[in-house]
Amino acid sequence: MAKIALITGITGQDGSYLSEFLLQKNYEVHGIIRRHSTNCKERISQLEENKNFFLHYGDISDSSNLANLIREINPDEVYNLAAQSHVGTSFEVPEYTAEVTGVGTLKLLEAIRQINPKIKFYQASTSELFGGIPETAPQNENTPFYPKSPYGCAKLYAFWITKNYRESYKIFACNGILFNHESPRRGEDFVTRKITVGIAKIIAGKQEKISLGNLNSKRDWGFAGDYVEGMWKILQHDTADDFVLATGETHTVREFLETAFNYVGIKIEWRGEGINEKGFCSKTGKILVDVNTKFFRPAEVDLLLGDPSKAEKILNWKRKISFENLVKMMVESDLKKFSQE
Repeated sequence: MAKIALITGITGQDGSYLSEFLLQKNYEVHGIIRRHSTNCKERISQLEENKNFFLHYGDISDSSNLANLIREINPDEVYNLAAQSHVGTSFEVPEYTAEVTGVGTLKLLEAIRQINPKIKFYQASTSELFGGIPETAPQNENTPFYPKSPYGCAKLYAFWITKNYRESYKIFACNGILFNHESPRRGEDFVTRKITVGIAKIIAGKQEKISLGNLNSKRDWGFAGDYVEGMWKILQHDTADDFVLATGETHTVREFLETAFNYVGIKIEWRGEGINEKGFCSKTGKILVDVNTKFFRPAEVDLLLGDPSKAEKILNWKRKISFENLVKMMVESDLKKFSQE
């Protein structure tokens, strides 16, 4: 019989890629979506005609709803991807972030414990747990945690409660500590997509410039489509464990932006320093990039660099899409999208 998977956060970037991946593996895929007055299913609309794809209304903060769905669906695997996942926004809504991102994980685990403790559970953990302490890079499964945002703190609780339920109740509960993973389906308020959308709009004459925060922040950026395979492999392993998924290389926001502009034939020339730094088109002299302090965070994470050697050795997982091809993929997608509007 086909395996059954339940995915929270199914309408997000990772949820859509994971759904496609599992359907190709002949899973029956169920997803939880929140009721919206506007369409929130853009990323998964291509899947709705699939006879093995099902959507259910619910919310990660509603424990009775979660219990009813787990009882009704009786999944083999649960992938918890739901969260208030924007780091900057978590400073503005810290209590909501803690409730959804942190306590929501507990509610799912408790439902599994009470209804069917044989269900395998995947928790979407994050590199934000590490907080970007330079001396700890590269960061692996044994690196001490030091979250620097309400989002990171909420994910830290989710990480430890997952580990606690594994050790206390013998539930097959795993954490995937995923470093930054992007795609054309990334939300437009995340810096990578903000850059590629901005470039597409500049080319289309719909935007003058891109305003960013810390240009020197370093991130370990991979392709989301590669990482959902890693999620699945974590739950197929013989024993429940926690794994870092990363590329093992880091790039600054500045590098991402320069690579993206280079793809459309524009070389950026930098002038000024700090908050007064601006990026000019080397040919026209027009300002295309500036720095805006409103995008700075109360506590900055300067460097994230993952060590995926454990996942590579034990799970035989490795990213396939390079940094350059990831940027190219995202720019091409947004150029196409905004040229048609």
